[in-house]
Amino acid sequence: MIKLIVIALVMTATLSGCNTARGFGEDIQHLGGAISRGASK
Repeated sequence: MIKLIVIALVMTATLSGCNTARGFGEDIQHLGGAISRGASK
């Protein structure tokens, strides 16, 4: 659970740096993948 929270915080920091709608969509997609990988462990 801690790993999942850390991954979410890192991805949130990454999201704050994106400037375009396309970049935002890609960041959300990566966040979803990270959450899925964290949940499967």
